[in-house]
Amino acid sequence: MATVQKEKISLDFYKFKYKEKLEEYYLPEEQQKYTSLPADALAICETDSERTPVVILYNQTPAGFFVLHGWEGVKSYSDNRNAILLRAYSVNANLQGKGIATQSIQLLPSFVKENFPDKDEIVLGVNHLNKRAQCVYQSGGFKDKGIRAMGKNGELYILHLEL
Repeated sequence: MATVQKEKISLDFYKFKYKEKLEEYYLPEEQQKYTSLPADALAICETDSERTPVVILYNQTPAGFFVLHGWEGVKSYSDNRNAILLRAYSVNANLQGKGIATQSIQLLPSFVKENFPDKDEIVLGVNHLNKRAQCVYQSGGFKDKGIRAMGKNGELYILHLEL
């Protein structure tokens, strides 16, 4: 079973039925510096079998999006071959402020354990200037072990969540 749910928020693997809502997705330019729009991330997923697109649903309607990326994504940030990389994470700007990000990050460990049972850690890179995202990830249990990397827009803090 792919869907994990908490109150009005649930996570589900991308399906074609979500396409239209994800094409209407809006992120202000300030946020687009730190992530990809779902349509752009989906285009990459179509050509990379290690990338799995996931939709954050709010009352069964797409409200957010992210990609879980296998070893080819992880290896730039960790030497744990059993880790999975969280990337391209966002919540539609029109729905921000409703707790969707916080709840979806809380759902993430059980979603990964259920659907990727060989994984024992989730890793992500967050821009050092993206304080809002850092707070969401850290409140969801991600830890900063002091590892840094360079991203396209500056230094990234590499955060880890052991499963």
